[in-house]
Amino acid sequence: MKATTLNNLFSQFWPYTIDGLSLGAIYALVALGYTMVYGVLRLINFAHSEIFMIGTFGALGTLHLFGMPSNVGGFALVALVLALAVAGGIASGGSAVILEYVAYRPLRRNNASRLAALISAIGASLFLQQLFARLVIPQAFGLPKEKGALPVQGHFVHHTNVIHIGGFELSNDRLIVIVGAVLMMVALDMFVNRTKLGRGIRATAQDPETAVLMGVNIDRIVTATFALGGAMAGVAAALYMLRFEETRFDVGFLLGIKAFTAAVLGGIGNLRGALVGGIVLGLIEMYGSAVFGSEWQNVVAFSVLVLVLMFRPTGILGESLQQARA
Repeated sequence: MKATTLNNLFSQFWPYTIDGLSLGAIYALVALGYTMVYGVLRLINFAHSEIFMIGTFGALGTLHLFGMPSNVGGFALVALVLALAVAGGIASGGSAVILEYVAYRPLRRNNASRLAALISAIGASLFLQQLFARLVIPQAFGLPKEKGALPVQGHFVHHTNVIHIGGFELSNDRLIVIVGAVLMMVALDMFVNRTKLGRGIRATAQDPETAVLMGVNIDRIVTATFALGGAMAGVAAALYMLRFEETRFDVGFLLGIKAFTAAVLGGIGNLRGALVGGIVLGLIEMYGSAVFGSEWQNVVAFSVLVLVLMFRPTGILGESLQQARA
């Protein structure tokens, strides 16, 4: 049995690798939101998974505006994905800013404990889930209230293999997901390291008190951090819609936990660590499902989280928590 499962992995190595890279790229983009917020506020924003969910509905709403196109390919597909990414980024980024203003800023101004902020994050997550399940989805997509939890689908991709090298084939949707995610992560890394606002984010992450003395507006930095992290989740949502072509009110639950796992694996508080952690986790998941079966995919992912916390809690590229930076 063991030899059979290993043969399955070796015989389908490239398809599993491509699927792992595309899935890991989505994890990495969502993980950026976790790691940026943690780097600045030392807060695990568990409502970030619902920010991703809102982005998927922003992208799906854009599809409806375009009349639910079907079998789109070539440059038209690239243009459509760009439109979905912009819509998802605006929906998720705007929602993240509102979330910070409503759920976290009052606690910060009252010097509330981190536990209070964590509880607020969990409450906001559950509220957003139920709001979309009971109100937004039925109203926006014409579903009865009792069916608001059903998957909402939008088939629009004409799947073609664009690269053929021997037995290796890469489909257009996987290629767009991988390339799009890498471009967004490179752009974010350059923004954080080369712009004035990015320097403010890094200064606040390293030493908030000194940053204030140097004239940094902490509220502005926190808002920018949530907006950027939310926008990355929105782009991830558009790429998720490209690959899976469906969403639902709790789509962010498992994916959000896995993205958090990727952030921890790479080193939470480290942007490049989120990239590495996401890609590694996606590959481990797909290779694990090849060896143990697809029903073990989630078990493999969460086993990685446990092992990292046990043996290297600072992650692959992580610094000590006191020195972590966004």
